[in-house]
Amino acid sequence: MPAYAAAHLRSVQMGEEIIDYLRRIDETLPPFGGRFISHGKTPEVLEGEWPGHLVLIEFPDMERARGWYHSPAYQAILPLRTKNSEGSAILLEGVGPEYRATDFLKSIGLG
Repeated sequence: MPAYAAAHLRSVQMGEEIIDYLRRIDETLPPFGGRFISHGKTPEVLEGEWPGHLVLIEFPDMERARGWYHSPAYQAILPLRTKNSEGSAILLEGVGPEYRATDFLKSIGLG
């Protein structure tokens, strides 16, 4: 199953360190099959509030997503972002193309 690294960045202080982070992050992705799905786009908010931006990176599977995040290459640049932004980051396992919402009901014994 695909997996995703997502960051909801609510505030970013654009400066030398963030610029350095952005210049270096691309080189951390190929060893793990990662690619940006969305980055730097302003969301169209349909419900509630969504301050900031969403960064979404796809990986072939959760193992490679974890490998990327914990890799020496990414860990070396991570402080450049965390010291200069406010937000949350997660890894999330995706679902296959045949997935249906009722599959969740089955997984909790209600389907």
